[in-house]
Amino acid sequence: MRRTLRNTFRRKRKVSWIAFWGSALVLFAAVGMVVWIFITLQSLPSPDEFHNRQVSQSTKLYDRTGEHLLYEIYNEERRTVVPFEEIPAHVKKATLAAEDAEFYTQPAFNWRGILRAFITNVREGRTVQGGSTITQQLAKNAVLGDNTRQGFLGYLRKVKELILAIEFEDRYSKDEIFGFYLNQIPYGSNAYGVEAASKIYFGKSIREATLGEAATLAALLKAPSYYSPWGSHINDLTARKDYVLDRMVELGFITAKERDDAKNETLAFLEPTLGVIVAPHFSLAVREYLTERYGEELVERGGLKVITTLDAELQSLAEIAIRDGSARNLELYGSANAALVAQDPKTGQVLALVGSKEYASPPEPAGCKPGSIGNTSCQFEGNFNVATQGLRQPGSALKPFIYLTAFEKGYSPETVLFDVSTEFDVRDDPETSYRPGNFDGLTRGPVKMKNALAESLNIPAVKTLYLAGFDDVLAKLHAYGITTLQERWRYGLSLTLGGGEVKLIDLVNAYATLAGNGVRHDQTLVLRVEDSSGRVLEEYHDITKRVDDGTAAKLITRILSDPDLRYPIFRSSNALTIFPDHEVALKTGTSEDHRDAWTVGYTPFLAVGVWAGNNNNQAMIRQGSSILAAVPVWNAFMKEALERYESEPFERPAAITLPAKPMLDGNWNITATAPGGSFPQVHSILYYVDRRDPHGPIPSSPENDSQFKNWEEEVLAWARLNVPNFTSYNAPLPEGSVFSSSGTSAQTNTGGVAPLSGSVYVENLLPAAGIFMDNANPLSVSATLRAQGDELSRVELYFNRRLIHALNIWGTTYYYRYAVPLTLEPQNSLEVRAYSKSGVTSSRTNVFFRSEPSTP
Repeated sequence: MRRTLRNTFRRKRKVSWIAFWGSALVLFAAVGMVVWIFITLQSLPSPDEFHNRQVSQSTKLYDRTGEHLLYEIYNEERRTVVPFEEIPAHVKKATLAAEDAEFYTQPAFNWRGILRAFITNVREGRTVQGGSTITQQLAKNAVLGDNTRQGFLGYLRKVKELILAIEFEDRYSKDEIFGFYLNQIPYGSNAYGVEAASKIYFGKSIREATLGEAATLAALLKAPSYYSPWGSHINDLTARKDYVLDRMVELGFITAKERDDAKNETLAFLEPTLGVIVAPHFSLAVREYLTERYGEELVERGGLKVITTLDAELQSLAEIAIRDGSARNLELYGSANAALVAQDPKTGQVLALVGSKEYASPPEPAGCKPGSIGNTSCQFEGNFNVATQGLRQPGSALKPFIYLTAFEKGYSPETVLFDVSTEFDVRDDPETSYRPGNFDGLTRGPVKMKNALAESLNIPAVKTLYLAGFDDVLAKLHAYGITTLQERWRYGLSLTLGGGEVKLIDLVNAYATLAGNGVRHDQTLVLRVEDSSGRVLEEYHDITKRVDDGTAAKLITRILSDPDLRYPIFRSSNALTIFPDHEVALKTGTSEDHRDAWTVGYTPFLAVGVWAGNNNNQAMIRQGSSILAAVPVWNAFMKEALERYESEPFERPAAITLPAKPMLDGNWNITATAPGGSFPQVHSILYYVDRRDPHGPIPSSPENDSQFKNWEEEVLAWARLNVPNFTSYNAPLPEGSVFSSSGTSAQTNTGGVAPLSGSVYVENLLPAAGIFMDNANPLSVSATLRAQGDELSRVELYFNRRLIHALNIWGTTYYYRYAVPLTLEPQNSLEVRAYSKSGVTSSRTNVFFRSEPSTP
């Protein structure tokens, strides 16, 4: 009993001590809070002084040398105070709808908004949402300064902001506070107050502003730099403006008809007033980066010194190439705009960036509506940065990464695919079938992967995507630097032909990773940022990631840098891709509907991409625009830029040992041997290869592959027309048949190769290159075809890149003659291709000209 009482007493004494110290701590915290609030109140400026803000130092952007000033960011305030009663009602209502619809019915702060923002920010670990009323915004911008802070300091600022807001509401009426706000708040581009903003953006007093203009000004308040009509987010500004108008209808401020009329209103922005600015798209991209990282207040007033990655000389060359090339393309192809990005593949530093042909030029055609779609849209909008913001279809520019993935899986540049019209049914659903065609409408029969890539053939590329695996190709593109293409369900096998959208700056980064043999460097526009006292806030550090071992990347570079391999697609333009003393790899691309033209090329030390087209996706007026529109612009820059660099060859890939399997070893006309005789075979690659394990056993049931039937049927249809004596091919193979490959050991079962060997020559092609001819007589073509160690099988004649005659032939020598019943163009190309039975191909091309009739 005594022990129980003693324990009870001890527990009560322990509880008493806990209660005592707990109460003491609460009291101490309360006193501390009171003292802290008192100190905070003493340190706060008076709301009466909010109009006396001081102008601080400007931020300066320099090129990479630190010697050339690109752009000065400052907050020299442009402000004209307008009496509150003279500000139109629709301007006030638009601002309330955008920023604080409950301003007149709620106190200085909105506890629900603050709590919602607090929860969101805690969840995200940073300040991503605000809950400020108009009164709080006035306190923040006019007294405290819009200097964004994170963590504890951010919450401390919020407390100060709330205290000041309460003082404002205590001293001034709602109309007075709202009037202060409309005359003080920043609208971007150094415009403080709604009157200055209206004059800077629209060239008129706010008293004359339309409803659409009022909603646009209200839309700017959320993020003035981001939504600037002179920046690269004009479409986002339009969307935000439309949201404000919709909100005004919800609040009963305007009618639905007034909203619709305002949405359809054409907004005529004045030309940018950015002061002196060099490389405007680059400089504004840097500004956007700085604002996101450090906040507008510090960028506009903090006196930062920013050393960028820009090479002033290369930037000047890029601007000239884009300006001159765009003028040429508009006249010839209906392409009104172009963009260029140049990057150092060894560092990730962007050396030049041109987002449009001329930043300050008015939109084209005259009278178009910037940011709109349909008939009112613009072919050209100078302030839109196509290089960093434009989402454009890349066409064939993605093909190198498809073949790269295939090479990693075990295929090689020598692997043979059949370029024949093929239907791709990946879901066993006829409605989703896909039958691509080549850019020239022709098919070429058996081709090696290296030729298919260099000549940008579509059908073999789609087959390669299937063999490589769609998901693996998509992962490879992202690993190499593509940040878009996130909606997997949209693309399918059409990804080969540019079925998604990419950014030019990302595409250049991906090719720069190719140049680095699989090493990706993080892209950067900034080398160093210093504050006004010289303290370094940020400095460039090369951040790299090896995305693969580089073996396949070297093979891709070897293909893309071979002028002979790419000649069949470039022909007379091939000279634009060759530079004395420099090895240069390149790839072109054209979206399937000819809305976009691309050329991206690289050396070990420089990667450059050019886009040409129209902002509104209007198609160019001639096919082949990737060569005719983009390559000359790219060439104009490269030929000048490369003069600054010493020659540096690409690293050569290691020799490849081809596997002893048909198609993978470069052969497609196969002979199997067995005790009963020889059995010639022609099949699609899926007959010999399991795409999941290319080097593994030959499939015992190739028909299980969902694509096999379609691929095989089209190959056999081609072979019936093009392989002599094909009726003797593809007989059932006896058990134990052997396929022997050149230079490899034999395989049994249903694999292996025994190719025919030899060479094919096209000689004495007439008309000769460089001559002039007229249309008075039919064009007579002649050539001598020879096969050594083999037999001829077929000859094809191409006139101006169009197949006009084909003939199955035989023997080791053939004298070809044909009269071309076509009219000559000012410049003409003539190509004769010869094929052997074993699949060896040779061609010769002559370019000649039409003579103009003499003047009497």
